[in-house]
Amino acid sequence: MTHENPLAYLLGLEGLALLRTFTGEYDGEFAAARIAEVRRLLDDERLARAGVEVDRIDPGEGYRIWSRTYDSPNSAFDTDGPALGDLLDGLPAGTALDAACGTGRMSAVLADRGHAVIGVDGSPDMLARARERVPDGDFRTGDLHRLPVADASVDLVVCALALTHVPDLRPVLAEFGRVLRPGGHLVTSDVHPEQVARSAVPALRDDDGRPGRLASHVHRIGDYVRAALAAGFAVRSCEEPRPVVTRPEPSQAAGDPGTAVANGPWELWPWSLAALVPEAARAASADVPGVVVWHFQLAEG
Repeated sequence: MTHENPLAYLLGLEGLALLRTFTGEYDGEFAAARIAEVRRLLDDERLARAGVEVDRIDPGEGYRIWSRTYDSPNSAFDTDGPALGDLLDGLPAGTALDAACGTGRMSAVLADRGHAVIGVDGSPDMLARARERVPDGDFRTGDLHRLPVADASVDLVVCALALTHVPDLRPVLAEFGRVLRPGGHLVTSDVHPEQVARSAVPALRDDDGRPGRLASHVHRIGDYVRAALAAGFAVRSCEEPRPVVTRPEPSQAAGDPGTAVANGPWELWPWSLAALVPEAARAASADVPGVVVWHFQLAEG
């Protein structure tokens, strides 16, 4: 269980923005405006009382719930999709494993490129949708730590937007190395660690309507590299695309002194909160990537 307080989040954005004045990116006028905005936020009683107790939902249960709406518009798909497509265009067709395949988004991409697709996921609800999307795919129930795939049996492993939900990357990348043939390729995307640290974590409501967020972990760029090297991979490329996202606009003008702010429904946090302090949010998030996309290759032997 975590406590999400919109006032705390907004003050955090203001603090990140103010820190950037110390590197000379913003001037004294910007700093004064941020401090004045902080005072207005502190004076808004509704923000102070709007905290929410939020469950931390296990990935298995979370994806069961999320399967109902997973294929709805998702800005993360728009952010990682082009980079993943470019990488896959440069790889020969073969047997491809879509690890944590979900509803088959990447399985369909792989099938379109001529791969024989194996999809593995822990959610039967997600797998049912994947089978409908890619009828020729071989979809299996399994876990990233114990893939139901034989040793050295695939040419390519793709894992999209899933590794942030595992606490330790090392055993998972070792498992990817086990199923790949020597010289095989691993292509992954994940929510960027800087976004996870800023609470860009999927919001869900359980069957009783209680708010929850899918358990997520911050994996720094070095964590991926160390886990990959330990599993026998070499780094071929790393891309950090900027977010493709439309931010909701606040329903009232937060910048107008004395105007109370509307923080939006909990499901839209943190995006609707950031829209309440647009200048601070832009400064705090300037140049922060949306996802990280890796291409690794297993040693020949």
